[in-house]
Amino acid sequence: MEGRVTVLTIDALRLSRGSRPILNGVSLDVARGELVAIMGPSGSGKTTILRAIAGLETFDGGTIIVDGVTRNGGPADALTLRALRRKVGMVFQFHCLFEHLPAIANVTLAPVHAHGVAPPEADRRGRDLLKAFGVDHRADALPRQLSGGEAQRVAIARALAVDPQVLLMDEPTASLDPERRSELGALLRGLLGQGRTLVIATHDEDFAREWATRVVRLRDGDWTSGLI
Repeated sequence: MEGRVTVLTIDALRLSRGSRPILNGVSLDVARGELVAIMGPSGSGKTTILRAIAGLETFDGGTIIVDGVTRNGGPADALTLRALRRKVGMVFQFHCLFEHLPAIANVTLAPVHAHGVAPPEADRRGRDLLKAFGVDHRADALPRQLSGGEAQRVAIARALAVDPQVLLMDEPTASLDPERRSELGALLRGLLGQGRTLVIATHDEDFAREWATRVVRLRDGDWTSGLI
């Protein structure tokens, strides 16, 4: 495709847990501005792929390249992981917000403590992100005081606070009603319009078909023949 810029490359990714293979040489290229939905049955390796991309999972073989940062199989060195985590943000299925911190502190934590951003600048950007996602009025609320949809938006803002090129989301519609699912889809489309690249793991067939630019299906550790 003319103008296609590959931001994420997965090449021959292999990962086993003990004697059980989870990923059997998976390969995938994702371009800037794509929203790729990874689908497949429970235990097929969808979340494992996301965690490997984010540097949260060690893999046995293959290569992952995110916007010029390369990680090969085996343990990664600290410098590579630090560089990778500037390129990738991840939103977990259950949001994983720090319960003792208000929303704005959850968003600013990584920029200040992991990336050395001055607190006033991190606070300004964090509040801008919360405003962009319609939850700036909840900046001082603790996670337990947020609705599921609000917590998810705060988690997305937190993931974007270090301005990553690639955003990963694990089962993003799991706790959302139909109205909130549509709102999330529109929000993600807006991120694509900003040049972001999104990869989501999901069981939600309707959401994937409506909002993803591409759907890939994983079974028994590798892609099935049908890529939509």
